[in-house]
Amino acid sequence: MEINKLQMTPVTLHAQSHIEEQEEAQPVKTFGEFLVDALKATNELQLHSDAMNAALAAGRVEDISQVMIASQKAEIALQLTLQLRNRATAAYQEIMRMQV
Repeated sequence: MEINKLQMTPVTLHAQSHIEEQEEAQPVKTFGEFLVDALKATNELQLHSDAMNAALAAGRVEDISQVMIASQKAEIALQLTLQLRNRATAAYQEIMRMQV
């Protein structure tokens, strides 16, 4: 029985990395921009909840569960925003108490 050696072709790398392109294409957001976006989203949830409550009062809403869901989303978003504000204020006060 004769054993032939394997005929292997050399492997070359033809792929290019797209990591640099993605980093250049997406601008980096600052903390302030993230905070402004989060506050806008919270405000939109509050406005949507108010609109749903007004529609419910006017009798234009057939499914009350959608009104309750919108109300709860707005409440949770507001609570999260308040907790973030409280934590940021506490952190600022702690930094100000540090002795240099």
